[in-house]
Amino acid sequence: MVGMSSGEYTRDQHYLTTRITADGRDGYPVEPGRYRLVVSRACPWANRAIIVRRLLGLEDVLSMGVAGPTHDERSWTFDLDPGGRDPVLGIERLQEAFLRRVPGYDKGVTVPAIVDVGSGEVVTNDFAQITIDLSVEWRAFHRPGAPQLYPAALRAEIDEVNAAVFRDVNNGVYRAGFATSQEAYEKAYHQLFDRLDQLSTRLEGQRYLVGDTITEADVRLFTTLARFDAVYHGHFKCNRSKLSEMPVLWAYARDLFQTPGFGDTIDFGQIKEHYYVVHRDINPTGVVPAGPDVTNWLTPHGREALGGRPFGDGTPPGPV
Repeated sequence: MVGMSSGEYTRDQHYLTTRITADGRDGYPVEPGRYRLVVSRACPWANRAIIVRRLLGLEDVLSMGVAGPTHDERSWTFDLDPGGRDPVLGIERLQEAFLRRVPGYDKGVTVPAIVDVGSGEVVTNDFAQITIDLSVEWRAFHRPGAPQLYPAALRAEIDEVNAAVFRDVNNGVYRAGFATSQEAYEKAYHQLFDRLDQLSTRLEGQRYLVGDTITEADVRLFTTLARFDAVYHGHFKCNRSKLSEMPVLWAYARDLFQTPGFGDTIDFGQIKEHYYVVHRDINPTGVVPAGPDVTNWLTPHGREALGGRPFGDGTPPGPV
């Protein structure tokens, strides 16, 4: 939503905050096969959950439904599935699962969302908590060798990094792209690139954002960086520099992209279709750009020289 007086974009953060926990204190205990994670490969917030689910090896205990890359004002839809219905939930629109939980639900129908398959009701769409809980509450069902994405000793630092990255980068690109005044746009633009410059300095001498292994912090920054040149640079006017013109962040992003669990979740075609087709207020023609060339994501990054162990004492996830 956009504040009419200032022209600033303000994200609607009214989420269903019910949690799925090991002890079931909110009424939804962790159980293999009980829930379905609904995502879109286009969405950076959902992409986080796709990555974490794969890194932790939860595919066999938490099924995943994939909505198409575009949606209307009502809801994400399952137009990639035969007959346009999710094969497990049997619904055409994610909105149906929200309405089953909250009749008359009038807030955002967002991904990622986790649905209780038996009742067909959404349990949560609290994207920030979902990935934390996959790491902490679902631990009994992690694959052997799963990485520690939210280790207790580093949580305070991870939380601090995540808060700044959310405000200025993850949400910052939207604040620039959806601003309706020059002042609001330039404020978001400068906050974004100031933060990217600070992150570049931080990552100059260390391979990952916190500690010497991949954590939740890297997952959250990566999904924005992966979309930067394809969407945010042009579509959202974040055009001081392309990611590929910021040497440290570009090498860092390629390092993650080439790590199992990251690049294998990215679909640049769906990403571009979502932003350029859905945001008709920004791109009225709905024309989707043919570029950029993405083969450069697979070029050598040289970040191994900084040391670090991507999965710590664990192992990479297996083939997709």
